[in-house]
Amino acid sequence: MSVQLTPADLGRFVEENGITARLIAELGDTPTVPAAAAALGVSPDAIVKTLLFLVNDPGQKDTPPQPVVVISNGERRVEKRGLAGHFGVGKNQVKLAPPDVVLDELGYPAGGVPPFGHRRRLPVFVDASILAFGGDEVIYGGGGDDRTMLALTVSELMRVVAPVAVIALS
Repeated sequence: MSVQLTPADLGRFVEENGITARLIAELGDTPTVPAAAAALGVSPDAIVKTLLFLVNDPGQKDTPPQPVVVISNGERRVEKRGLAGHFGVGKNQVKLAPPDVVLDELGYPAGGVPPFGHRRRLPVFVDASILAFGGDEVIYGGGGDDRTMLALTVSELMRVVAPVAVIALS
């Protein structure tokens, strides 16, 4: 298993890449969207969650599932149908990655995964509902652990993650 990344690693990534964002540390325990929203005093929809999905191509039996990052907001459930359609597979071929795979692939623990600065760059998909906020609106994502959040605008998120696609996922 690889070394776990921390909010300090995310802070360095933000600084080294000239990203307009700030880390908000020591918010208390914020492993869920409602807890993070309460700690920040914002609506749950202002919280973006970064999830890792594994897409299996049944035509490629000897190939491991492809990991893809999905950024969605609030407590909305991510519907696998949008990802499945993009990859041309059935929705049963799209699975939420277990916590150990999230840590191995992205470097951060589930519940604190930031939208960028991962261990390795993977394809990113953004839920279209995030764009409803408008480019200048501040949103909050995981800050590297369950006590730290990252504040940035929607337009900065989109610039930094350069998503493969913006699709309806919720």
